[in-house]
Amino acid sequence: MTTPGGLQDILPLSPLQEGLYFLSAYSGDGPDVYVVQQVLTLDGDVDAGRLRQAAQSLLDRHANLRAAFRPRKAGQPVQLIPHAVKADWTEIDLSDRPGDADAVADEDRAKPFDLAKPPLLRWTLARLGAHRHRLILTSHHILLDGWSAPLLVRDLLLLYAGRPLPVVRPYKDYLAWVAGQDRAASERAWSEALAGIETPTIVGTGDPAVAAPQAVEHVVDAGRLAAAARAEGLTLNTVVQGCWALVLAELTGRDDIVFGSTVSGRPATLPGAEDMVGLFINTVPVRIRPRPSDTWAGYLRRVQAEQAALLDHQHVGLATIQRLAGIGTLFDTLLVFESYPLDADGLRALEDAAGLRLAEVTGADATHYPLTLTVIPGESLTLGAEYRADVISREQATGLLSRLEALLAAFAADAGGRLAALPAAGALREAGPALDVPDGTILDEFDEVVRRTPDLVAVRFKD
Repeated sequence: MTTPGGLQDILPLSPLQEGLYFLSAYSGDGPDVYVVQQVLTLDGDVDAGRLRQAAQSLLDRHANLRAAFRPRKAGQPVQLIPHAVKADWTEIDLSDRPGDADAVADEDRAKPFDLAKPPLLRWTLARLGAHRHRLILTSHHILLDGWSAPLLVRDLLLLYAGRPLPVVRPYKDYLAWVAGQDRAASERAWSEALAGIETPTIVGTGDPAVAAPQAVEHVVDAGRLAAAARAEGLTLNTVVQGCWALVLAELTGRDDIVFGSTVSGRPATLPGAEDMVGLFINTVPVRIRPRPSDTWAGYLRRVQAEQAALLDHQHVGLATIQRLAGIGTLFDTLLVFESYPLDADGLRALEDAAGLRLAEVTGADATHYPLTLTVIPGESLTLGAEYRADVISREQATGLLSRLEALLAAFAADAGGRLAALPAAGALREAGPALDVPDGTILDEFDEVVRRTPDLVAVRFKD
């Protein structure tokens, strides 16, 4: 894409942007899992030219969507913001073969982005019939988080409808906020929170280059669980975190558990942050140490208090936090508790303004972790496990979700019950995919593992 008018700005990267930049740089020729997608099925008389102009107006409105990511001479990456970037827009007529729409979306997501060449998002409008279109927005995660995607759709439809939009608060204000935080205080807080961790919580190594992520999903009733959480002064996120820590404890045989958690990263002290578009989220470690003598309520209140103490420090980059912990990689599992800024009423208002109906909204994303738990709250609680089959079998992933569901039910049934009274986990530790027996001795295998992954545990016996 051309970038007429030269540069408007040169900005630093947010902590997670730095992480994604380096992950993309080292992904080689393999697929980039951080290419994400949102697909809107639109019913009504779509004016393609007007929709294209609305997409262009989004790039004009949000400067950070025009960013290119390149290293300085010293190697530190920065984001370069051109004054103008032409929208990457494609139109395709599938009215004689609407069943090909999914394949078109999959093919578009498989196309990698060059982080040095903006824009890092592209639009495909597929005509499926006289009154149905599919709008495919494919972007690199380095630009946007999950909260931002509905905001982008909101702005797109309002621009399409010709509605005026308020002045946008630029993403650079958030980057300035990060730079203005007390770095020393945050590093002390993380050092104290992670003091004494001896080994990471690892479910497996595997090879991400040869295993595409797969997923299983459970849907559970949230009413009784939410009521029990409210009665104990707990958030639903805390309850899920505490139960997930118990699942990982049973899976790994550890009693000092660390997993990653995706946090929103939108500071309450930055006015208007909830309406800003960009990458605000961050991945931070959650350390949980369950004790058999704990009651459910006591255990989860402790988890909530420990996490609350770190709220003001969630902007710190994961690489910095892991350096402070001093043992290298801390975890290889991630928990994502999803929430979005637009509810059903808000979507209906947008549909009315644009004269269109959003018949369906779907998305596709992934992470580089071998096991990710995704939680979508609502009248029902949707629990999703995304896993790599070279580390976790489908049977194991299903078993993990079933165990999590059982633990959530146990808390809801008796918040005063003790963890020691929980029923056994069953076959959580059953082997996943069959492993080849090496030709050498156990000492040869130990030596090879240490050389390949010097920061990880090489041998574990029982607990």
